[in-house]
Amino acid sequence: MGVKTMLPSYELGFYALVVTSAVVYSSSGIFEASRDSMNRKAFRDGIKPGWHYFGRKMDVADFEWMMWFTSFRNVIIFALSGHVLFGKICSMTVPQHRAVVYMLYGVLAVLGSMGLVYLMIILSHCLVLYSVALAKQKWLCYVAGLCCLASFKVEPFSSWQSGFVTGAFDLQDVLFYGGSSFTIMRCMSFALESSERKEGIYSIFDLLKYNFYLPFFFFGPVMTFDQFHAQVSTRELRRKDDEMRNIRVHALLHVGAIIAVDIFFHFFYILTLPSDLKFVNRLSDWSLAGLAYSNLVYDWVKAAVMFGVINTIARLDHLDPPQPPKCITMLYVFAETHFDRGINDWLCKYVYDHIGENHDNIMKELVATIATFAVTTLWLGPCEIVYIWSVFNCFGLNFELWVQKFFQQEPFAKLEAKMSAAMSRRIRAVFGAANFWAIVLYNILALNSLEFALLVTKRLLLTGFPVSTLSIWFITYCGVQLIKERERILAIEEEKCDKAKVE
Repeated sequence: MGVKTMLPSYELGFYALVVTSAVVYSSSGIFEASRDSMNRKAFRDGIKPGWHYFGRKMDVADFEWMMWFTSFRNVIIFALSGHVLFGKICSMTVPQHRAVVYMLYGVLAVLGSMGLVYLMIILSHCLVLYSVALAKQKWLCYVAGLCCLASFKVEPFSSWQSGFVTGAFDLQDVLFYGGSSFTIMRCMSFALESSERKEGIYSIFDLLKYNFYLPFFFFGPVMTFDQFHAQVSTRELRRKDDEMRNIRVHALLHVGAIIAVDIFFHFFYILTLPSDLKFVNRLSDWSLAGLAYSNLVYDWVKAAVMFGVINTIARLDHLDPPQPPKCITMLYVFAETHFDRGINDWLCKYVYDHIGENHDNIMKELVATIATFAVTTLWLGPCEIVYIWSVFNCFGLNFELWVQKFFQQEPFAKLEAKMSAAMSRRIRAVFGAANFWAIVLYNILALNSLEFALLVTKRLLLTGFPVSTLSIWFITYCGVQLIKERERILAIEEEKCDKAKVE
């Protein structure tokens, strides 16, 4: 049935009321748990004094957030401000050479922050993969690229390379592995695009300009080489109508989101609470479900803000970077679930779509997903929790296709054809609600811990059955219907825009 199927407004209003009431009730339980645990000894490392205006302590358990917006905020602002300043001057004077200026500034920033040895390690990997690209053999590019990536992710090669970098500061490990890993992904993209080029090959200078673009260097997102090269080579730099206004609005939204998250962490200790399973086990099923879901939402917010800040700078440089990830509250299918749009686009282009093609064949889809999650496992760093996360998400992605194929068979296809479009949408939303919680449970494995994921699963599916299980399923069903309604409205708006373009 089509995505434009409409439900009665009173029904949608009821769904909105149910979801709002459930969120408020679950949030009140988490708020009370946070208030009661503020001075617990077990949470001493995760809860520190915060803004004195609120008179409450703050959840500081997320190292990445604290690093970006507290510990190294001034250093990051200084480095990125310098990039914007030099880039603007160059764009106004010699726009045809702006990529060179970006590269030189990036090289100097990497040299100043990490030292000459680290820069030489990065350049050596760039040279190796450039040499492989000269052969124009895709399989060789994959093998060499994955081996280089493994050298930063697998012991003892990882420690051996990091041992060459002297000095010690809090951000060193993050910068070392972040810059190294993203460098390999960019070099693989360069090599694969060079292999597909019919005439000649891109120069190593093109690779260096691509790799040392500072906003993307340490923390991503990954922008495939063909897109970056095409955009950065444009000599006529023109902005669309209201583009600068949109950039300013997005920048203000990101600042507002940073402040809102910091305020939120003074009242809801969603990152620290899961570390004490005995305490969390005393929460109600509703609060526990809300805690698991809020961890997933926060990780999306973090990714959206971090990549949004970088993307704002890239847009100032007249680039069109990968968009932030799709809001996790708007997802109920595994195929759209990701937290890094750049890595997702890279994997889809070079692995998932390359093998799976139109994703309609069960065997091809199975091979494509296994290959995709194998590369993802290597990218994240092989360890037990990553293996478990990859297996479950790989299964979820394939199971969606299996279920879809199953219900396309007789007699299910005839039954759906006989029922109304609205009823078909309701039945699909029931399955979407179950899928939604599979996404939540499979991903809190990586975001929190295996023990916390098992506790949530046990409480929601076993000890909470049937009251908590069915009630939370119904509430999620209501939420999925609201998501489907938003998809319907967006589809209608998109159709109107397409008609206007044709006319």
